[in-house]
Amino acid sequence: MLYYLFEFLEQKFQFPGATLFQFLSFRASMAIILSSAFTLICGRIIIRFLKNQQIGESVRDLGLEGQKEKAGTPTMGGIIIILGTLIPVLLLSKLENIYIQLLIITTLSMGAIGLVDDYIKIFKKDKDGLKGRFKVAGQLVLGLVVGSVLYFHPGVTVKEEIRGQALEKPASIQEVFTPEKKSTQTTIPLFKDNAFDYSSLLSWISPDLKKYTWIVFIPIVVFIIVAVSNGANLTDGIDGLAAGSSAIMVLALGIFAWVSGNLIFSDYLNIMYIPNVGEVVIFVAAFSGALIGFLWFNTYPATVFMGDTGSLTIGGVIAVIALIVRKELLIPLLCGMFLIENLSVVIQVGYFKYSRKKTGVGKRIFKMSPLHHHYQKTGMHESKIVARFWIIGILLAVLSIVTLKIR
Repeated sequence: MLYYLFEFLEQKFQFPGATLFQFLSFRASMAIILSSAFTLICGRIIIRFLKNQQIGESVRDLGLEGQKEKAGTPTMGGIIIILGTLIPVLLLSKLENIYIQLLIITTLSMGAIGLVDDYIKIFKKDKDGLKGRFKVAGQLVLGLVVGSVLYFHPGVTVKEEIRGQALEKPASIQEVFTPEKKSTQTTIPLFKDNAFDYSSLLSWISPDLKKYTWIVFIPIVVFIIVAVSNGANLTDGIDGLAAGSSAIMVLALGIFAWVSGNLIFSDYLNIMYIPNVGEVVIFVAAFSGALIGFLWFNTYPATVFMGDTGSLTIGGVIAVIALIVRKELLIPLLCGMFLIENLSVVIQVGYFKYSRKKTGVGKRIFKMSPLHHHYQKTGMHESKIVARFWIIGILLAVLSIVTLKIR
């Protein structure tokens, strides 16, 4: 909204400083400052409200050190992250941008699913919360919406670099790229010719099947959103782990959005240019600021938990940003912490069932899953576990960014 206000003031009255809002870097800087300030200032008010309403965490007895002390800690703190993200986005971004609209829809819908889950846990005294099938159904609906928009919407386009031609001193950087077009292409990390088109999954059978690519593309989008959102949900088990790890991932995705939405950087890095995707940087900046501000209250010992309201939202947003910037094939690397947490649960449950079937006695590989609880069981303090997970997350983010150049 401020963007449109200052655009009007600049056009009509040449208002001093109004042109600053035309610059992506300025609006991104304002977004991260505003979101951080909001979460730090208003976060205290929201936490006090949650305390007064006795919206506290009900902790299961898992035999973990320091677990009992966490009982009664305010939860549903994901509301702080959601508000801290959406307010700067509404004020500073171009709301007609289809990618911003998708991300707002993702934030609100995943936040609503998590809010219902937390409500049932707290007020209905049901520790299982929202039934798994209903939770997944909500994620499936969001995935169908996101996949359909990315596939069918005319505003979702790419420009590909013209390769194999000797372009000597083009009149403008625009000449290096093809016209905007609809495409289901994405990028494969570490390959020189890194373009992969989802249509090839069908067109090898018959070229006529290319028009049915949506049958493959949309289910892939649904799977990615469900997997990443549940991975974030599993990671939210100890103070600061999910929020800190997610902030690292989101900042890395912000770099991808910046370079993919800039003609000069796209040309230099020899990557796909995605028109209008630069606006996603505003959302990333606001989301990062909200996560960092939330960490002020969520680091050990936490004074608030994000609950499923926050963790499901975080995972859904990260998945959609990765899909928008066409870096979804980097998710196993960039979101490696979510993947490891997910795999630890799958391996633990799978091996327990297998060993019980074979021997009659279920056996475990880890002391407890997800993985961060395994380290707690070994006696490692949770603040040390979180710090080391953050370090691994930073390394994975750096490796992900390096794939822009190493191919």
